[in-house]
Amino acid sequence: MSAGLIARRLVTALLGLALPLIAPPAARANDDVLARSADPAEQVIQTLDYANTRFSRLDQINAGNVGRLKVAWTFSTGVLRGHEGSPLVVDGVMYVHTPFPNMVYALDLDHDGRILWKYEPSQTRDVAAIMCCDLVNRGLAYAQGLVFLAQADTTVVALDAKTGAVRWSVKNGDPRRGESNTATVLPVKDKLIVGLAGAEFGVRGHISAYDIEDGTLAWRAWSTGPDADMRVDPEKTTQLGRPVGPDSSLKSWEGEQWKVGGGAPWGWFAYDPRLNLIYYGTANPGTWNPSQRPGDNRWTNAIFARDADTGMARWVYQLTPHDQWDYDGVNEMILTDQPFEGRARALLTHFDRNGFAYTLDRATGELLVAAAFDPKANWASGIDLDRASPTYGRPRLDPKFGTEAEGEDVTYSGICPAAIGAKNQQPAAFSPVTGLFYVPASALCMDYEPFHVDYAAGQPYVGATLAMYPAPGGDGSTGRFLAWDNIRGRTVWSLPERFSVWSGALATAGGVVFYGTLEGYLKAVDAATGKELYRFKTPSGIVGNVMTYTHGGRQYVAVLSGIGGWAGIGLAAGLTDPNAGSGAKDAYAALSRYTALGGQLTVFTLSEGP
Repeated sequence: MSAGLIARRLVTALLGLALPLIAPPAARANDDVLARSADPAEQVIQTLDYANTRFSRLDQINAGNVGRLKVAWTFSTGVLRGHEGSPLVVDGVMYVHTPFPNMVYALDLDHDGRILWKYEPSQTRDVAAIMCCDLVNRGLAYAQGLVFLAQADTTVVALDAKTGAVRWSVKNGDPRRGESNTATVLPVKDKLIVGLAGAEFGVRGHISAYDIEDGTLAWRAWSTGPDADMRVDPEKTTQLGRPVGPDSSLKSWEGEQWKVGGGAPWGWFAYDPRLNLIYYGTANPGTWNPSQRPGDNRWTNAIFARDADTGMARWVYQLTPHDQWDYDGVNEMILTDQPFEGRARALLTHFDRNGFAYTLDRATGELLVAAAFDPKANWASGIDLDRASPTYGRPRLDPKFGTEAEGEDVTYSGICPAAIGAKNQQPAAFSPVTGLFYVPASALCMDYEPFHVDYAAGQPYVGATLAMYPAPGGDGSTGRFLAWDNIRGRTVWSLPERFSVWSGALATAGGVVFYGTLEGYLKAVDAATGKELYRFKTPSGIVGNVMTYTHGGRQYVAVLSGIGGWAGIGLAAGLTDPNAGSGAKDAYAALSRYTALGGQLTVFTLSEGP
């Protein structure tokens, strides 16, 4: 019996002993995820654990020997466009996904990636036309012998992990209305948590929970609208410790604008088994033209904490009320237990598109720290942290960098960060060894011109044009990779990068942090100092998330390369219009001199010898 299997059985046994009175007769998905996550040899969800730490306890590869990494084997996915997300590894099999058309491969790790089975869904090309920021997919999840995939056309499938056969399939949306999917899913208890994309098409966002056994809908919670639709209790659901009150969303929109209000949860999900809460963020409001939607536009650009069993909201916090800049709030929520002001706290840390990093109490939603991790952020001078203030938790706006003071068809210049964000969806990592967060970031500002747009189902509902460019006063680079202290709200070290860092970070017990660059470099840096320890140029730009596993007693590091995502959309899609890609085409025009299209998995291990 392998050490990994022994560890999983031990954790499963301990879970059963800890919960003898409430555990149901049948195994729950999170029992399997928790047990397998306790074995660092494997990876069963995209963020490594429910807390979204992206920290691996493997240390065979460490700061002292990472310079000896070599390529062990490679695999071509056969697909171009942006390769976001990462593979999974379960019981000696690696599961690899691709961008649209969302193929899944099962690869035999005993034979350098021999193909065991392949799943290739039948999807109409029409869905590609409604995916705003490339044809990406952020990966698979595994639980109880099933591999779960949410396809671009919103179809959710459960595949038999051994054969690839479809066990069940369900539609989560309708592409004819502009609804699509780019996100991963999360198995929690007996449910699969699923999001949605499409705010740029006026889609009204929702999060859904499907029964893992047969795909039936257990509950759905909308981001905007009536309390019942949103699964919000006016008295029990709180924002910053105060009840949200009745019609909290409806009162913040003019007329029925909330019906095309956006707020799609297309990012990441976290789960706290002790509190039984799911955490996630919602996207921008529709349209990008703020003059067409007076009010705070709740609950777009917000963090939700929901009961996993019922979907009822425990608390909600709006990061950017009345978003004027496309600062989606969907970036990952990282859950940690750390001392704060002299006592242990259950914390949630979030690095937002708007350039601020937030630390909250994840049980109550109390805002504890909010500080700019983007030193150029100017749309707000800060976040009000005075609990006695009527504007507690709200940004202190700088009117010079708003986008509606002079109305529509006016260009508002010098806004930092750009709409692409000081950080986009690429997940950060947390190391309990250093107590630091490792953040892939951008350094871009923008000019923003809003214009009137009428809603039509399935048609773009953007209402703004952008020009993005490097932040002033720098060396022209548009990226950074930084270490952040979430308690003190400060940067510990920061590394400049030529282009935005669009790859997810991976921290390890070996004192190494890995990430990839848009030029295609896999990099390893010292977790304490940021000193570069290793780099390797893969065939295409890296927008995927680095992962690690062990097989046959050896530790491996793997990453998908394939340029794309919002940052790489100009190159990936061959765009020529200067305004195409919501400003990304010209902002990253130089990228074509450093990399080319591709779709490859590269697997590394240590070379022999000292």
